[in-house]
Amino acid sequence: MSDLLPIFPLPNVVLFPNVFLPLHIFEPRYREMVADAVASDRMIGMVLLRPGWQHDYEKRPPVYPVGCSGVITHVEPLPDGRYNIVLRGVERFRIVEEDNSKSYRQARIEAVPEHTGSGEDTAAVRRQRSKLESLIAPTIERSLSGAARLGPMGSGGRDSKIPPTMADEDLVNALAQYLDLEPLEKQALLEQHSLRTRAESLVELLEMKILIARTPGLSNVAH
Repeated sequence: MSDLLPIFPLPNVVLFPNVFLPLHIFEPRYREMVADAVASDRMIGMVLLRPGWQHDYEKRPPVYPVGCSGVITHVEPLPDGRYNIVLRGVERFRIVEEDNSKSYRQARIEAVPEHTGSGEDTAAVRRQRSKLESLIAPTIERSLSGAARLGPMGSGGRDSKIPPTMADEDLVNALAQYLDLEPLEKQALLEQHSLRTRAESLVELLEMKILIARTPGLSNVAH
């Protein structure tokens, strides 16, 4: 990853390593960004805009310093100059400083490697994986029953379950990105220094949301 990276700030999207993200690019400055990236190393950095971005969006409103780079794996140029692209998350980074030489935003960055931990950490992640699978099982079962009601074409439901061969890191990161969480919650998960702490934080977050959903009035107390 180059130390000067095009960055694409959005208010509601957080990218995680090795997870795919489809994007529709329509602003002129970010069309230029995609064209330049495709002509270069195909790398773009996703970052989350800080609250209050609406007042300065056309310029360069503040972003959170930790983001995730992504490689463009698919690009579809549209006749009017827009793009549909797919990014695959590659590596977390921290913004050191921004470079204003282009119409779109660029930043000098430093990589933020995942802390790999020990064998004990690996075992802990496996335990958290089991908890995550149990927590999201009802959602999967509802999806499967809904598919069954659609008839034969929608009833091959068992394929929708989490494959046991899916790597722990890929599962934790995919859930962190795809589950219906607040952007700031996803940002906090991205900033966790290791897979173990990300998995533990995700479990705690989902358990809290389930508890709030099951306990009338608790949501008001939580806020």
